[in-house]
Amino acid sequence: MSKIEDFKTPYSPTWCPGCGNYGIWAAFKNAFIKLGLTSQDILMVYGIGCHGHMVNYMKTYGFEGLHGRAIPVAVGAKIANHDMNVLAIAGDGDQLSEGGNHFVHACRSNYDICSIIHDNQIYGLTVGQSSPTSQKKSKSKSSPYGVVEEPINPLALSIISGATFVARSFSGDLEHLTEMIVEGIRHKGFSFIDIFQPCVVSNPLNTYSWYSERIYKLDGNHDVKDKEKALKRAMEGPDKLPLGIFYKINKPSFEEQIGLLEKKPLAEQPINKISVERLLKDFS
Repeated sequence: MSKIEDFKTPYSPTWCPGCGNYGIWAAFKNAFIKLGLTSQDILMVYGIGCHGHMVNYMKTYGFEGLHGRAIPVAVGAKIANHDMNVLAIAGDGDQLSEGGNHFVHACRSNYDICSIIHDNQIYGLTVGQSSPTSQKKSKSKSSPYGVVEEPINPLALSIISGATFVARSFSGDLEHLTEMIVEGIRHKGFSFIDIFQPCVVSNPLNTYSWYSERIYKLDGNHDVKDKEKALKRAMEGPDKLPLGIFYKINKPSFEEQIGLLEKKPLAEQPINKISVERLLKDFS
């Protein structure tokens, strides 16, 4: 049975006091323990941003890639070893700006990975530029007169792009966030979790109290298989912000449809019988 200590490293977080990343960091460890996973069962692929520092604080297999490129690395790893639990961890700017195309096509392909966005509605690592999820008219270092674009809705985007599990939680609610991560990892197919994560230094608008006044939890009356209802719930806001599982359906994952992966992962298949000469001839 795994313990919290099993996921600790020798390094302590350098996030700002009060940063929402602390709650997400704790929820990951709680979720892994609930799922009975060990550090050898998990690969966490990080983008660039404050969230990416977690690669130093979480004892699992880890990889910190280029800006916006967490998902393609995670997908490659999952195809090579589909027995591994693979998570793609990113920020709202990292995943929805530089990595927006990867996100859309990963939803469409239904890769069996869990994509998680630390959504603080700002570029936190570079101390305060507006991101794709920043509220319209909000002011930042890159928009001193207010953001003019409409914000991207990560939930709606993932639903219409083909994700088979879509959820949202809040870093200030450790119990609920742990539950969402557990369900996201358990899901077979592309699961997406948007996490409201206050940035206490660079985003004075979307604070813990701001979220606490607006968030509410979806109840059992919400039909997670109804795409239209899921989209309607996803479009609520900013005065009412639902948390929970918005959409969940069963559909064959990308890996399940690849015959070469039926018997065992690529990582365990021999490569000494591959004819490079024939391969070169076929593509010459």
